[in-house]
Amino acid sequence: MIDLHLIGIGTGNPDHLTVQAMRAMNEADLILLPRKGSAKSDLIDLRRTICTAVLTQPVRVVEFDLPVRDASGDYLGGVNDWHDAIARAWTDQIAVHLPHGGRLALLVWGDPSLYDSSLRIAQRLQRAGLAIGRVQVVPGITSLQALTAAHAIPLNNLGAPVIITTGRLLRTHGWPDGADSVAVMLDEGCAFETLAPDGVHIWWGAYLGMKQEVLAAGPLDRTGPHIAALRARERDRNGWIMDIYMMRKGGAISV
Repeated sequence: MIDLHLIGIGTGNPDHLTVQAMRAMNEADLILLPRKGSAKSDLIDLRRTICTAVLTQPVRVVEFDLPVRDASGDYLGGVNDWHDAIARAWTDQIAVHLPHGGRLALLVWGDPSLYDSSLRIAQRLQRAGLAIGRVQVVPGITSLQALTAAHAIPLNNLGAPVIITTGRLLRTHGWPDGADSVAVMLDEGCAFETLAPDGVHIWWGAYLGMKQEVLAAGPLDRTGPHIAALRARERDRNGWIMDIYMMRKGGAISV
């Protein structure tokens, strides 16, 4: 029987770990660390740093190569195939390193509940007949929390809703109905460039919580081109980028 612990580790800063996360890591029999290719070596390095800083018990830490998503076809179909491949990779590692069961921990960027698919992949293991006992989620600081903290802004206007969406949906459908505040995640480009910028304020951040953290904020019509140039520069410099932004109609902060 495998007990699966999905541990939110924030955005790469060991200071973002909760006491619950540290305890769950030390109680694990195995921690799996995914390698995402040489261009994102910083990400595996951060996970290694977190393990070195936190582990006080002899927990086995194993690295494995994460399958690559095929982005050439249908988006949802490609993601589902990718999740199937990741589930098979987890199963292979469990067969080798936990053949008699135990506690498996996976370190999840941000929080497992927000634009992360670890819980969906865990369901695949259960449907495949793997003896999964308990699935425990340890919440973590999300990139959205790190963004609002870095800019010292509230997530919402007083008594008003916020919509969290993706760059792909923003580019396809425009500004979502029903909210004056929009948070955008998983943007492979600069989807904000497709919007009418008048009256919109943007707060942007990349590599939040990491040593190379970069921030920018201001009216979208003036700040958008600066963010696009800054994003391209940082992506070239690091070989990869993880960023997030929030936009609000009607100015910076409504009191």
